Amino acid sequence: MDSAANDEMQPALPPGPEWPEQERAERLARGAALKWASGIFYRPEQLARLGQYRSREVQRTCSLEARIKSVVQSYLEGVQTGVWQLAQALEAMQGTREALSQAHGLLQDISKSSQTLETLREQVSQHKQLQALSQLLPRLQAVPAAVAHTQTLIDAQRLLEAYVSLRELEQLQEETWAPLGSLELPVFQELGLLAEALGQAVEAAAGAAGQLAREDPALLVAAVRVAEMEAGRTTHLGQAPRDWRQRCLQALQEGLERVHFGTSLLPGPGALAEWLEALRVALPAEMATAEALVAPCCPPHYKVVQLWAHTLHSGLRRRLQQLLTGPELGASDAFALLHWALHVYLGQEMMGSLELGPEADVSQLEPLLTLENVEQLEATFVAKVQASVAQWLQKALDGEVAEWSQEQEPNTDPSGFYYSPMPAIVLQILDENIRVTSLVSESLQRRVHGMALSELGAFLRSFNDALIRFSRDHLSGEATAPHYVSYLLAALNHQSALSSSVSVLQNDWVASGALASVEAGLDELQRRICRLVLEALLAELQSLFAALPSRQWLSSPEQLDGVCERTERFCRDFWRVRNPAVQLLLAEAERAVVLQYLHALMQGRLVCRGPDERTQAAERLRQDAAQLRELFLGLGLEESAHCAPVLLALRELLNLRDPMLLGLEVASLRQQFPDVSEDHVSALLDLRGDVSREQRQAALSSLQAGPPPSPPAGRRALFSLVLAPAPALSSCLTSGSCAARLAAE
Repeated sequence: MDSAANDEMQPALPPGPEWPEQERAERLARGAALKWASGIFYRPEQLARLGQYRSREVQRTCSLEARIKSVVQSYLEGVQTGVWQLAQALEAMQGTREALSQAHGLLQDISKSSQTLETLREQVSQHKQLQALSQLLPRLQAVPAAVAHTQTLIDAQRLLEAYVSLRELEQLQEETWAPLGSLELPVFQELGLLAEALGQAVEAAAGAAGQLAREDPALLVAAVRVAEMEAGRTTHLGQAPRDWRQRCLQALQEGLERVHFGTSLLPGPGALAEWLEALRVALPAEMATAEALVAPCCPPHYKVVQLWAHTLHSGLRRRLQQLLTGPELGASDAFALLHWALHVYLGQEMMGSLELGPEADVSQLEPLLTLENVEQLEATFVAKVQASVAQWLQKALDGEVAEWSQEQEPNTDPSGFYYSPMPAIVLQILDENIRVTSLVSESLQRRVHGMALSELGAFLRSFNDALIRFSRDHLSGEATAPHYVSYLLAALNHQSALSSSVSVLQNDWVASGALASVEAGLDELQRRICRLVLEALLAELQSLFAALPSRQWLSSPEQLDGVCERTERFCRDFWRVRNPAVQLLLAEAERAVVLQYLHALMQGRLVCRGPDERTQAAERLRQDAAQLRELFLGLGLEESAHCAPVLLALRELLNLRDPMLLGLEVASLRQQFPDVSEDHVSALLDLRGDVSREQRQAALSSLQAGPPPSPPAGRRALFSLVLAPAPALSSCLTSGSCAARLAAE
């Protein structure tokens, strides 16, 4: 190539240096040459050799230029060869382009020709389909009859034969699918309905598995085999799999639930126990049928016994939940359900039976009743029973109260004690309700026990209120009771019977203080009865004590004889009260009489005029103390409980000859009765009638000497209950052994 051609082939270069590295190399070379030249020619003697250096550098330069020219020539020859090869490639590409253009034209011509052959292609396809139809025509003509025959087999419950016929029809449908180009023939349109009918027949047979296992096990086996064969079949033609195995298992469950829990009606009030009893008989029988008859008809992986147990349990559980969300159950129904669910259902008669093998897997069953259900049933039972118990106790009390106004005395037992069946009825009602709940659970027993104690406390309060009304009506005259005191004594026996028998409510698991409120109620009732009896006694004696002491009293025992006669007549029926209540009542009666006696002494009605009268008064106190002692000993009061000896201590105070020694007697009186006060001593000194002001002050000052003494063991307060000079009439009723344990109202 010439130089002009080379110039044309060279690409245009951008302005500036072609190679920055070359420019840098030139600068470095120039710098190195200058450095070398400056080093060589630095000394003048070196300048003589300048010509040699120049010729040598010229030779070197010529050598380098020759080498550069050789390299450039070689480069140019390579470029020339490359340009020639590019020209050859260009010519080849142009040839290829022309060939492709010709091929494209030919393809367009072929496409136009193929369009003209489309009709022929369709005819060929139709010819193939007609050929296939001509070959399958005899079999296709038999399809309607085969469909009808299969339906007949299904109706006749010949399920295996029906399934074989259905599969033959489906195979024929698959054989016609490809030759006909995925064309769906009308003759096969009923196969879907036929398959569904067979599936429903399988479901119906599985749903009646229990009955078929007893009557026609072959039909059950056929249904299960059809479901299993269908489960192992591979579907074609884009069909969805028919999951007849799952439908069969579901039908087994639904059929079982329908047999035992199919009705929507729930047991009515009072009918729940009968329904549960029927289930107690039916469910174990159903489990036995499943294990002995149904399980052999099904594959092992069906786990028929476990399926039966879990299905029956789930159905029963849902049924009970519906029952609990409905109207509130009565007490008997709630108790029956709790006992049945917690004990009978899990007992050996049902799910806990030893005859059930491990395949039942009853350990995995959920609780038949949730904790919330048990809580709800227990609360319902307790509430219903509480209402019934309250009604029964009120009825028993009303019957007892109705007898209080009768003309006849209270009934007595063979020993002569006043008796009524009411305490036994009350405790029997409570105890039976507590005991029966032990059949269910300890939690229910605790609830009922607490309820029983609460109702017993309410009963005692009602009894107390009834006694108050009885006394008020009798004393006001609105409803006079002929045997008022006798029925009060009978009520005291009732209280004693309740108090002695209430321990039957103290079970081993009950806290020791659980009966404290009941015992307090019993004490309150005892205090109320004692108070009412003693109020009646004091009403009898009030007029007699109003005349004590007097001049006649000094010389004659007639006035106290009247007190003793009335007291003895009033207390003649006390023997009909059982111990220890009779001792308590006699002690309170004796104490009430003594307190009234002390009260009368301190009213200032008598002042002794001389030593003789003081001697008579002291002697009268001794005789009266002896007479009261004999009276209450005769009535049966133990001598250790007597209060009359206080009169002997007062006798010493009156019998003292020298008033200067009164301080010693007062101090002795204070040692025996620490509750004696200055008012009491002053009233007694007034009765003597010979005590001067100074002597009185000296005697009273002895009360303040030394610390207050402790009361003697077993001695009850007396003077603190006697108001001087006008003690209350019923002061004896606010303390003592009767009221010391029971706070007075």
